[in-house]
Amino acid sequence: MEPQRRPGGRSARVREAVLDATADELAERGYQDLSMEAVAQRAGVHKTTVYRRWRGPEGLVADALERASQQPWPIPDTGTLTGDLRALTELLRQGFTDPESGSLATAFIAAGMQHPEAADALRGFYAARHDEAAAIVARAVARGEVDPEVDAAEIVRLAVAPLFHRLFITHEPVTADQARRAADVAAALARTPIGT
Repeated sequence: MEPQRRPGGRSARVREAVLDATADELAERGYQDLSMEAVAQRAGVHKTTVYRRWRGPEGLVADALERASQQPWPIPDTGTLTGDLRALTELLRQGFTDPESGSLATAFIAAGMQHPEAADALRGFYAARHDEAAAIVARAVARGEVDPEVDAAEIVRLAVAPLFHRLFITHEPVTADQARRAADVAAALARTPIGT
């Protein structure tokens, strides 16, 4: 009788170990210093395994982003569009200012600015997040707060874009008040009648 294979098996365990190690290395060292050898050592696998499957640092980042996009994201539900968008921008602000998660998120963005494969993965990651967060606007439509024709994903982008601009373009800190104002502006635009 043949032994039963566990779902995922060794290949899945290796992938998880390598992607965990990639996230740890990115958080500690950033994308510029991401080393295939260091990832392999941290994951407890041979470096040829890492090179064979991921080819280079950009492959590691792309796969790590793919995995991250499949992990659930806590979408706020405060009962109002403004409250939900405020909670969303604050969640983002806290994520980027947290020493551990912020450095990882920053490394992902740095990778996306430097390599097409990582850029594609980053675009996919944020598209998935915007689609998830669009539920905020869909609930507002159901409550009659906004026009059903409003572009939900675009409202989410409008809420978070000022934070990304300060963090990655002008390299300024983002305060809770600035995050709240960005949410309020997006909420006001969402309530503007279509075509005006």
